[in-house]
Amino acid sequence: MDTTAFPPEGTITTERQADLLLIGIGRPAKRNGFTPRMFRELGEAYTLLDDDPALRVGVLFGHGGHFTAGLDLPTIAPFMQRGEKLVKPGDVEPTDLGTPGYRRRTKPMVVAVSGITYTLGIELMLAADIVVAADDCRFSQLEVKRGIMATGGATLRMAERAGLGNALLHLLTGDEFGAAEALRLNFVQKVVPAGTERDEAVRIARQIADQAPLAVVATRQSALKAVEEGPMAAMQDFIEVQQRLSRSEDAAEGVRSFVERRAARFQGR
Repeated sequence: MDTTAFPPEGTITTERQADLLLIGIGRPAKRNGFTPRMFRELGEAYTLLDDDPALRVGVLFGHGGHFTAGLDLPTIAPFMQRGEKLVKPGDVEPTDLGTPGYRRRTKPMVVAVSGITYTLGIELMLAADIVVAADDCRFSQLEVKRGIMATGGATLRMAERAGLGNALLHLLTGDEFGAAEALRLNFVQKVVPAGTERDEAVRIARQIADQAPLAVVATRQSALKAVEEGPMAAMQDFIEVQQRLSRSEDAAEGVRSFVERRAARFQGR
């Protein structure tokens, strides 16, 4: 997409590729800094992914050379001061915090990050499921340098992924670090040459989309529950979920494809 075609306040693009939804952060002239419009549209795109049965996996990326520089503070600060959310009530919350009045995403999200990936950019990727980073990434959770606190999940998820000391090293200094450090801290899962990160994210998303959709959603939710509520809480669901899945049309197709030695054709039923 022509990066000169984006409106000054930015926008979020969506593109369907079969059963994938590619979601683009579009304000390259301002390093994809988020405005209120972009927040609202991102929530709408995440909601579209969850609500459309024809879509199985999302891929989030930034148009231009950068993922996002984070918040456009002059336009966002008034909302922060009033304590107002920027995503419409009832929509899926892209930061996946479980805020009352907002929905949590159920379908997988793969993120491709590149160049500048600051503040909200880190929080969006940590709220997703799998992250592919370009080797030119520059990360920073720099809210303390602006007199505010990260409230999109960084204080929760950075410590969970990397340990408290590693999280506080970057949260309290607001320093900049690269893709190798992000990989060491388990913030990203793969590092690839700059310019290939989106293709790799789409490749992974396609692999996920080829699996049984009901099983993919249940597996993701089980792993997430184990992290958030503990292994024992997640284990309590095993028998009920496995019974439900095993009675599905997809489970029957999985058996048939195994017997017939062919790729399965799952329908999400």
